[in-house]
Amino acid sequence: MSSPSDLGEFELIRRFFIRDEKSRRESGVILGIGDDAALLDLPKGTDLVAAVDTIVAGRHFPEDADARSVGHRALAVNLSDIAAMGATPLWATLALTMPSVDPDWLTRFAAGFLDLADAHAVALVGGDTTRGPLSISVQILGHVPHGAALRRSGAQAGDLLAVSGTLGDAAAGLAMLKASARRAGSSCEVDELIRRFEYAEPRVRLGLSARGIASAAMDLSDGLVGDLPKLALASGLAARVSVDLLPLSAAMKAAVNPGQALDWALAGGDDYELLFAVHPERFAELKAAADRLNLMLTTIGELSVGASVTWSRNGKEFVPSVSGFDHFAQASTQITV
Repeated sequence: MSSPSDLGEFELIRRFFIRDEKSRRESGVILGIGDDAALLDLPKGTDLVAAVDTIVAGRHFPEDADARSVGHRALAVNLSDIAAMGATPLWATLALTMPSVDPDWLTRFAAGFLDLADAHAVALVGGDTTRGPLSISVQILGHVPHGAALRRSGAQAGDLLAVSGTLGDAAAGLAMLKASARRAGSSCEVDELIRRFEYAEPRVRLGLSARGIASAAMDLSDGLVGDLPKLALASGLAARVSVDLLPLSAAMKAAVNPGQALDWALAGGDDYELLFAVHPERFAELKAAADRLNLMLTTIGELSVGASVTWSRNGKEFVPSVSGFDHFAQASTQITV
């Protein structure tokens, strides 16, 4: 595969993506960047956890997005998958396709990627570069004690449904970016919502804390309307949600009209919060774990015997109007700022 630069593939990787050799050794890297493949030392008594995601310019992030936020996002979406499994992330590989080499862009991209990697003690152990339309694929590897991973299929009838953080902020932030809402004099609420889109915060530490407490978990990458049915189906259960309980941020309430805010909270995607099923008697433990991390944890419904997902609002049946919502293509920007 051809290199996208006269620098040569390894020189490009060495220049922009290699930081501290000592930190890689400490995270179980026997052989990292510079050979045909990495050699990794998996801790004894653990199961390997692997996830991979690709993000594409114009589909998963705006083509003119700040390169630092793109680098952050590329790793964050994978860390969120690891978080949902209750696993510890350790290693990542990066496949970067670019139309051309822009040193300034690469410097910012690498900073966003590696700063988040350092925050979660993740070592970049290999990758690939090639020429083409801008897209980034990241594989992340981690571990969990044998048999202890959180799964979508572990929920039981009677479990509560709970979500971390607030919902819909990233979709609101994307809409504001597309509407050029970030401008001189824009409100701090708009800036906060845009930050939530550009710099998603994977809930890795909450996922680790939830292991052994929650019955099931998954991350909310496609929005609650898109993701909850996957958990219910995997566990063979019915789910009921009261949309009145969906947690909205202060920034969302201040910047967006209530109807649009609800649509985004239901199906906006890209928040990368965690959805849990938890036995009612253990919810207090999970809430205490979230409190220690200064995170909200909100009950929004429950699971029961059956095979449907139903929604209620003000005590009446509610049908979300945003089912099938494409959060990136969506052009609606009902912003009140």
